[in-house]
Amino acid sequence: MADIPDRRARRRAETQAEILGIALDVMAEEGVAGLSMATVARRLGIRPPSLYKYFPSRHAVYDALFERGQEGYLAAVRGPGQPGLRGMGASLEAGARWIMDNQVLAQLLFWRPVPGFSPSPESYAPALAIHEHFAALIRDAVSRGELHPDAASEDGLALAASLIAGPISQQLANEPDATYEEGRFTRLVPRLPAVFAAVYPPP
Repeated sequence: MADIPDRRARRRAETQAEILGIALDVMAEEGVAGLSMATVARRLGIRPPSLYKYFPSRHAVYDALFERGQEGYLAAVRGPGQPGLRGMGASLEAGARWIMDNQVLAQLLFWRPVPGFSPSPESYAPALAIHEHFAALIRDAVSRGELHPDAASEDGLALAASLIAGPISQQLANEPDATYEEGRFTRLVPRLPAVFAAVYPPP
């Protein structure tokens, strides 16, 4: 009998994962803000009230997707595992590739298109880890003599975040169907560390 709760928990987790997958499909078709719980329930083959057994609200679905997306992006930028300025470049490229491959989630994570939605502290935790990942790479680049110490300041970190946001925003707005390699703006991502270093050259 001990395995019955485990089976129920597993089935519940599987159903929740299926709901999130359907929600992403709906968001891809209708826009991120166009998620309808009724549409998700219909595609899942259940009545709308039954959906709320798994997620108590539409924003709860967004919150779960936000956490999933941030965890995916965090895994991507951590993947290269290289140090200093080279590591920053590799992480920026890995993150940009992830965004191009996960455009619906990326809109939810980085452009906040849903009025009134704010992620829970639990779902936002991976975003803080992403910030710390890049901050650590920049601090390492400073310690290696690759960047000026001011690069690790709040202004420096804000500039680093803005550098990646610019090309990616332009790419998604103008050529969302292009591959990372073909994109007119994503092709610029490998140059971003050099731009950052030009602003904060080593002393």
